[in-house]
Amino acid sequence: MMNKKIKFQDLGTKDYKDTWDYQEGLFAEIVNQKIAKRDQPDIETNNYFLYVEHPHVYTLGKSGDFSNLLLSEKQLQEKGATFYKINRGGDITYHGPGQIVGYPILDLENFFTDIHKYLRYLEEAIILTLAEYGLKTERSPGETGVWFDVGTPFARKICAMGVRASRWVTMHGFALNVNADLGFFDNIIPCGIRGKGVTSMHVELGKQIDENEVKQKILKHFKELFEAEWE
Repeated sequence: MMNKKIKFQDLGTKDYKDTWDYQEGLFAEIVNQKIAKRDQPDIETNNYFLYVEHPHVYTLGKSGDFSNLLLSEKQLQEKGATFYKINRGGDITYHGPGQIVGYPILDLENFFTDIHKYLRYLEEAIILTLAEYGLKTERSPGETGVWFDVGTPFARKICAMGVRASRWVTMHGFALNVNADLGFFDNIIPCGIRGKGVTSMHVELGKQIDENEVKQKILKHFKELFEAEWE
């Protein structure tokens, strides 16, 4: 039985490690449901979608290069930032205030079993949301995320993505720069990609953006793409 209902939670501002632990708990819950389902086919597996805003933090994916962090431990402390090496794909990225972070923790067997398609749908939800603000964004071949001016000297990323999937259960997700302080990206080589910039809705539109409004638009497009229901 496929369960297309997604339990939505906005966690507000929450420490990165605490949120990671929380994700791991939900992830394990779904995996355990899938194991039980082998003997009891009527069991439904849950799906979750978390919104969160993190205090300043840098995270490095499992195959990332530590040298892409350009700060010492002392400099991290001076900037009030933390650092974690984590179990998602991708390289290094930054999370902080003014950024919308979304963590879909889904059993993809409730939707479709295709990780490539899953990532493209995440990108599409952001692309469609930004289009509502008159912003034309696109994908960059071989570089997951959402970009402006791909293939030009002005290419810049507005939304980073990195996920983990096991037994078709996902965790981690996307980070959209809305009103974020982009200066924090100067301390890393974002996603390990040299020579390309980072931007935000605030920079592109020249004004502060209502983050709650953006969140609602993302949820609308996510729901339509995944043919889901919110709980």
